[in-house]
Amino acid sequence: MRYFVLFLALLLLTGCAACAPEETVKNTEPIQKLPTEIPVIQATIVPTEPKDPIQELLEQMSLEERVGQLFLARCDSDTALEDIRQYHLGGFVLFGRDFDGQTPDSLRETLAAYQAASRLPLLIAVDEEGGTVTRISRYPAFREAPFPSIRDSYARNGLEECLAVEAAKCQLLSSLNINVNLGPVCDISTQPQAFLYRRSLGQDAETTAQYVAQTVDLMNTSRIGSVLKHFPGYGNNDDTHTGIAVDSRSLEELEANDLIPFAAGIEAGCGAIMVSHTIVEALDEALPASLSHAVHQYLRETMGFHGVILTDDLVMEAITEQYGAGEAAVLAVLAGNDLLCATDYAVQYQAVLQAVLDGRIDMVTLDNAVKAVLKWKMELALF
Repeated sequence: MRYFVLFLALLLLTGCAACAPEETVKNTEPIQKLPTEIPVIQATIVPTEPKDPIQELLEQMSLEERVGQLFLARCDSDTALEDIRQYHLGGFVLFGRDFDGQTPDSLRETLAAYQAASRLPLLIAVDEEGGTVTRISRYPAFREAPFPSIRDSYARNGLEECLAVEAAKCQLLSSLNINVNLGPVCDISTQPQAFLYRRSLGQDAETTAQYVAQTVDLMNTSRIGSVLKHFPGYGNNDDTHTGIAVDSRSLEELEANDLIPFAAGIEAGCGAIMVSHTIVEALDEALPASLSHAVHQYLRETMGFHGVILTDDLVMEAITEQYGAGEAAVLAVLAGNDLLCATDYAVQYQAVLQAVLDGRIDMVTLDNAVKAVLKWKMELALF
């Protein structure tokens, strides 16, 4: 009995120990705290160069369209719409016949039809110098009286009147949706019998330079394309419409006089410069300026002009008698012209296109010219 009681007591003690709660196991390692700020992983963004809109546009153009942009064609109203589609023309030059019998409203409608027919906007240019060269203002439907020459305007009231007349020209052209005037005239002519005498300002180089720079400013403000002419200065030379003219003056003489108004126009931001057909021996003893690489190189590199270079009309006898229409156009492109004033554009377009296909005119030369024309159109807000 005594042994049984001891057994029970021992059993009770063992059971209580088994039923006692287990001690909590303590972790002696320190607890790592979570960061209060989560670091942000920044991706490196590589900036991409914006695409050049002119290059993008060029890449969408066919070879035929590129060649066509080089032509500022003399407008033939009978075939204009078909010519735009067939030759992909860069633009038209309007002459007196294009305004004869028209009204401002009817002319605007005609020009709107031309623009609608073209995939790319057209340059619509005119020679509205005043005096002996008035394509528009000679017709009372467009203006009560023709614009006076810059020489006559200056004689009446100096540069003030000249600039008032230029402002009126810009207003008229803008109202008709004409976007280029082939001016201002930069030539300095001192002999009454000279071809450009009546069309020039009739003042010294510095005064002519002031007129040119301020006229370019006016035209830029009005978004009318300016064309300085006739590089590198007609001087007192003969008319290249009827034959070859040779200028034997030294480069020092030209730089001290005739080239000063052109430099002023370039500084003012002119859009284009027209090159004459005169043989300027100081720059090229053999070729007319319009077909001379040396003349264009001087204009680009020495004078720092980066706009559009265009020829005077390649139908003039100083060119056609020696080279013929087609070959003259090819030589003009090779010389560095971006735009060709062309009456014989049907022949000249085919000649330039074939020269590209034959490799005589390389694609870099062609594309650089086209890009210059497109850039000018963009500057004039034509797109």
